[in-house]
Amino acid sequence: MTLFRGTFLDTPENPFTGGTLRVATDAALLVEDGLITARGSYADLRDAHPAERVVDLTGGLVLPGFVDTHVHFPQIRAVGGMGMPLLEWLDRYALPEEARMADDAYAPGVANEFVRGLAAAGTTSALVFGAHFASAVDTLFTAASRVGLRITSGLVVSDRIIRADLLTTPERAYAESLALAARWHGVGRNRYAVTPRFSLSCTDDLLATCHTILEEIPGALFTSHLNENEAEIATVTELFGGSDYVSTYDKHGLVDHRSVLAHNVHPTDVELKLLGDSGATVAHCPTSNAALGSGLFPLTRHLDHGVRVALGSDVGAGTGFSLLKEGLQAYFCQQLMGDRGLALNSAHLLHLATTAGASALGLDDVGELSVGKRFDAQLLRPADGSPLAIGLEHAEDAEDALARAFTLGTPADVRAVWIDGQLVNDVEVG
Repeated sequence: MTLFRGTFLDTPENPFTGGTLRVATDAALLVEDGLITARGSYADLRDAHPAERVVDLTGGLVLPGFVDTHVHFPQIRAVGGMGMPLLEWLDRYALPEEARMADDAYAPGVANEFVRGLAAAGTTSALVFGAHFASAVDTLFTAASRVGLRITSGLVVSDRIIRADLLTTPERAYAESLALAARWHGVGRNRYAVTPRFSLSCTDDLLATCHTILEEIPGALFTSHLNENEAEIATVTELFGGSDYVSTYDKHGLVDHRSVLAHNVHPTDVELKLLGDSGATVAHCPTSNAALGSGLFPLTRHLDHGVRVALGSDVGAGTGFSLLKEGLQAYFCQQLMGDRGLALNSAHLLHLATTAGASALGLDDVGELSVGKRFDAQLLRPADGSPLAIGLEHAEDAEDALARAFTLGTPADVRAVWIDGQLVNDVEVG
C-alpha cells in the first residue's frame, strides 16, 4: 500500500447540476493494488498506517487523470494546418496521413508518439478514432498497452466519397472489426469502438453493418462525427434524402448510451431531444471547432435537452493533447456566445475533462479521487518562475488555483501521471 500526500481536486458531484469543486488540502489517499481504499487528512491516515510508503505530492495540485473523448491516432503529424474549413482540411492534411497508416513501417512510430503525447498531457483514458487499416489499429493497441493507457478504439470504416485507398466494404468491415475485437477488446485496459468515419462517407449498408458489429461485441462503444460543418451537414442531408444528421445513425440503432458523437456544433432541437432521450454523449472539441471555423458550440442548448457533454482534443484539427487547453477554449467559446452561452468556472472545466468523460466512456471506476475508484491521477507542479507557478502563488483559493491551471497550464506542468497507481510519466516524482 502507498500513501499519496497532497492537495487533491476533483468533481464527484456534477457542477452543472449543483455540485461544487471538492478540495482536500494536506490530505492523503491510501492506494492498494491501484484502488483508493481510504481518504482523509494526512495526519490521520499516517497515524493509521505508520509503516506505509509515502509519496509526497505537496507543492502542486493533484487532479484525476484526464479523459479525452475524441482524438485521432493517425493525425498527430497533421496538426497545424491553418486557414481551411473541415472538408478542405481533410483532403489536404488529414486524409493523406490517414493513408500512410497502410505502411507497417510508418504506423508504429506514429502510434508511439500518440500514446506518449496523451500520457504527457495528463490523459489516462481516451476514446480514439483508430485507422482505416486493421494493422495500424493493432499498432495503436500495442503501443497503448505498453504505456498502460485506457484506450477504447477501433477500425475506421468508410465506403464512399473519400479517397479510394481508405474505402472498405460492409463485408470487409465486419470481418476485420470482429477480428480486431477478438484480439483486443477487454484485453488489459483496451476496449473496442465501432467507428464509421461519418455519415458523409458511409452508405446505409455500411451503417447497418456497424450496428451488427456493435451488437456482436458486448461492452463495445460507438463513435463518429456529427453536425461539425455546415457544408458537410448539407451534403449529408442530400445523401440521405433530407434526413437530419442524427437520424442517419439512429435509424440503424446507433444512438444510445454507448454512443459518443463528436462536435455537434449545428444541431436542431429535434436532434438534441433524440440525443438527450437516448443517453448519448457529445464530445465537445473547442480548439478544433475554432481552428476549422466550424462554429461556437451551443452548450446551453445541449444541457437544456439533457444531452451529456464531455471534452475531446480532436488532434489533429485540434491544437494539441492538453485538455487544460481544451477547457480554456471551451470557456472562451461560451464567453463569446454572450446570452446564448453558459458562464463556466474551473469546476465545470475539470468535470468536462474528467468525470463527464469517464461517464461517457462507461468507466465507472475512474474520473474522480474517491474511495473505491482506481488511482488514475496527475500532478501539476510547475517549475519555479513559470507562468503557472507565479499564478498559483497569487491564487485566492483552490478554485482560483484550478482556474489558473486551466488558463496557464501546459503539458510541461504535468510532473507525473499514474494509472492504477502505477507511475507512467515520471518527470519529477520517484
